[in-house]
Amino acid sequence: MIHSRIAATGSYLPAKVVSNSDLEKLVDTSDEWIRTRTGIERRHIAADGEGTVDMAEHAARRAIEAAGLKPSDIDFIAFGTTTPDLVFPNCGVLLQQRLGCLGGPAFSLETACAGFLYALSIADKYVRSGEARRALVVGAERLSSITDWTDRTTAILFADGAGAVVLEPSPTAGILSTHLHADGQYKDLLYCSRPGEGSGVNRQPRIVMSGSEVFKVAVTRLGQSVDEALAANGLDRSALDWLVPHQANIRIIQAIARRLELPMEKVILTIQDHGNTSAASVPLALDAAVRDGRIRRGELLLLEAFGGGFTWGSALVRY
Repeated sequence: MIHSRIAATGSYLPAKVVSNSDLEKLVDTSDEWIRTRTGIERRHIAADGEGTVDMAEHAARRAIEAAGLKPSDIDFIAFGTTTPDLVFPNCGVLLQQRLGCLGGPAFSLETACAGFLYALSIADKYVRSGEARRALVVGAERLSSITDWTDRTTAILFADGAGAVVLEPSPTAGILSTHLHADGQYKDLLYCSRPGEGSGVNRQPRIVMSGSEVFKVAVTRLGQSVDEALAANGLDRSALDWLVPHQANIRIIQAIARRLELPMEKVILTIQDHGNTSAASVPLALDAAVRDGRIRRGELLLLEAFGGGFTWGSALVRY
């Protein structure tokens, strides 16, 4: 029986850093308020002319190199993003052309912050079925392009970046299981507005969020999803080595850690440095922990994310 495993990881963050102090000059907020409510200290913002696929290419090449492969070895690309460079061709196709691994399936999907987990789940099934040999899974976002920098409820949260993993066949399970969900009845609590709505600067597409309501649903649904992943594999919470959560809000992360009875020392946190990078946040956090040596081969990881739609999901991974 064929399984899939994560062969390697990669990530990229733009050079420009915006601190909480910088945001104090733009909106009515403070460094202390942002740190206390969200856990964010700084975030990276793409340069003018730096697109989603530009960032994804950096992350993808780093993952491919770390796997000891060439771009031509990749025969499947699943790309999660809410901020595509073009309506079409999709970001997966654009990235495929950059890498030169032409011919195999390449697509992008839009499930907001859960985009990487959705892409991972699809790629895992292609590798396990034998239809793909080496799959590239990407989460990349240029959220600065849809952030209203006059809205203090969202301007403090969102940022840009990209993360990627390479999946390869394995005789033993690396991706143990993935669990995806959606519930469209909450669509008005977190969404991107249409072009032309509002007035002035707000006529451009922008993120609109009802923070407290999102928090309540996120904690409940993510809690259910992580329990589902463990139950599906007949495992107890004590089996987990690491929680690799969507880096959205420190309070949500802490709530999930408490549910799992995991000390925060076993939670990968990058939100302080990255902010909320939506579909990029889980692979960014994963790559950071792999490269600094915290996550080691053979350890059991629980990945989870929650995003607009609402969409959410979890993955149990033996790294």
